[in-house]
Amino acid sequence: MRVWIAVLLLTLLGGCASHFPEAEPQPNAKEWAPPTIDYSLPNAENGSLYRPGYMLTLFKDKRAYREGDILTVNLDERTQASKKADTSTSKSTNLKANGEAAFGSGDSYSGSGAMGTGHEYSGNGSSSQQNQLTGSITVTVAKVMPNGVLLIRGEKWLRLNQGDEYLRLVGLIRTDDIDTQNNLSSQRIADARIIYGGKGAIADSNAMGWAARYFNSPWFPM
Repeated sequence: MRVWIAVLLLTLLGGCASHFPEAEPQPNAKEWAPPTIDYSLPNAENGSLYRPGYMLTLFKDKRAYREGDILTVNLDERTQASKKADTSTSKSTNLKANGEAAFGSGDSYSGSGAMGTGHEYSGNGSSSQQNQLTGSITVTVAKVMPNGVLLIRGEKWLRLNQGDEYLRLVGLIRTDDIDTQNNLSSQRIADARIIYGGKGAIADSNAMGWAARYFNSPWFPM
């Protein structure tokens, strides 16, 4: 009896161990912070008004193209997926036999028989999912790749009366996709990682407890 109780306790502990709550996100994390660079202007040489790396043109709009520059990303994320499957199979077999037999006494007998088998299966399933995220976030150019592609990243935190909400973004963009207002659509970000979440009383009330997570996990045998 004690062995079975120990096995049950180990199973419960193993299921709980796989559902330890993750560490709550905090603002100013290094992986989301703007780059640490020197924002001072380089000295002009030989009396020139132009400085290397700082473009000044009368024919183009000012856009982010250097490390440390700022641009605004307009979030327009919509995903919708649906799937439906129906399966139906059937199979049947029928066998009939008729016969007549005569014996030496002159009596004759006749009979018939029938046998049949059948199998039928039907199944169906459907799944649908829809997500939408709109808004905007202003981020910083963290790195300029040798081919001119920009690595952008940043986060936004909102303190509400019952907790915090945060939005984080990182990805690769082209300077050609930045519009004249120094804005960019999130649809133009490569390898995008967009995270929206919250912490506080409201987020905690929507979180599933460890016991409920265990009974809904593959560890639960039923």
